[in-house]
Amino acid sequence: MSIHKDLAEGKWQQISLAMQMGNIGSEVYRAARSFNKDQKHFDSAVTRGLELFDLTLSDLRWRGRLLELGRAREFFCDAILGGKEYGTTFQSIQSYYDEFAVLANKELFS
Repeated sequence: MSIHKDLAEGKWQQISLAMQMGNIGSEVYRAARSFNKDQKHFDSAVTRGLELFDLTLSDLRWRGRLLELGRAREFFCDAILGGKEYGTTFQSIQSYYDEFAVLANKELFS
């Protein structure tokens, strides 16, 4: 079952990588805000974020970036689980997504 049904049906593949990663970053931020505070909101943000990651990984335009995208997903998962594997925190990965958000905003307003 897809939370982002319209995106899964092709709309996601119509936006740039910066937009895709910026949207994923929004879910990372939401997960970070609710981490150890509001389990329901945390779980929802994690579910949405992972689904967006999976949609991005399935976008054939980014074949050459699968290692980077897969690694970003892996670090997000590590943060979700409290940094047990790599010591990842939400704060340590947020700047990666912020750069995409800045680029996406430039795309929108140019």
